[in-house]
Amino acid sequence: MKKAATRNLPWVSVDDYKRSTGWVTPDQGGAHSRAYCEMLERGQILFFREPPFDLPADDQKFLLEQQWSELRMHKNVSYRPSEDMLRGVSGNRETIGRLQSIMRNYSAQVARFLGKFLTPYAGKWNLDFASFRPLEEEGRDLPLHKRNDLLHVDAFPSRPTRGARILRVFTNLNPKKPRVWQTTEGFEVLARRYAGGAGLQDIAEDNSFLSRTVQDFGSKLGFGVIGRTPYDMFMLRFHDFLKENSEFQASTPKTQLEFPPQATWMVFTDCVAHAVMSGQYAIEQTFLIPPKVLVAPEVAPYRILGNIAGRALIS
Repeated sequence: MKKAATRNLPWVSVDDYKRSTGWVTPDQGGAHSRAYCEMLERGQILFFREPPFDLPADDQKFLLEQQWSELRMHKNVSYRPSEDMLRGVSGNRETIGRLQSIMRNYSAQVARFLGKFLTPYAGKWNLDFASFRPLEEEGRDLPLHKRNDLLHVDAFPSRPTRGARILRVFTNLNPKKPRVWQTTEGFEVLARRYAGGAGLQDIAEDNSFLSRTVQDFGSKLGFGVIGRTPYDMFMLRFHDFLKENSEFQASTPKTQLEFPPQATWMVFTDCVAHAVMSGQYAIEQTFLIPPKVLVAPEVAPYRILGNIAGRALIS
């Protein structure tokens, strides 16, 4: 990995950490597992030099060999584990079937590994979407709010988290080139500098009653997913605000990270502002970690934003 500015790199090599602490057997992992959770929650990126879970070479080869333009692909190929459903690509039935099988196995393998590696979260998360990103990121022609090369924090328009943290696990499948990210200052620094301009106070004050009303109405009707909280509303706005803010994009200090072929990294992308500058062929699995199982809830974005706003943003 390579630094593009004079800042401490926001990542921890799991391999180096194990060596430095003498952690060599699984039964030594309890305290370390909790420490890893806290590192992640505080904005560190955990890095592995190669996938720490089973990712068969034949599956990787199949993904790299497809003619993606002929498969009428959308922005990314996505897999929904809860529905066993592949989205974002169409074409030959046999090819699509193999893709679905690969993504199903990948999702299960990552979840199995994380259940052992981050034990405080095991079995308590919501297993969200997995995705495969076969297109070169550099120079992609996308609408402003969908651009990956602008620094942003993640929020999902279609899936309110209600304060759950967005944990994502990435692997660079490109056999030759790194996947290049940029990051910047921590979430609390950004929130205290920009949340006011992004409308935090207005959302906290004006939408709390509306949010409760929607939640109560949804519960009465038996909806499985209830309303968007003020926190969800703000995070969507903050995602867009940061991408729209040309002064922020140009002047904020940046750190460049290069994830080499076969590297795997995990990060809470709701607190680590990031931009993908270049790279092709990445695979990723998302987990939503509920507030009640966090080991450092005081640094969660919903708590930081609530402190700034002077009121709770989730119920």
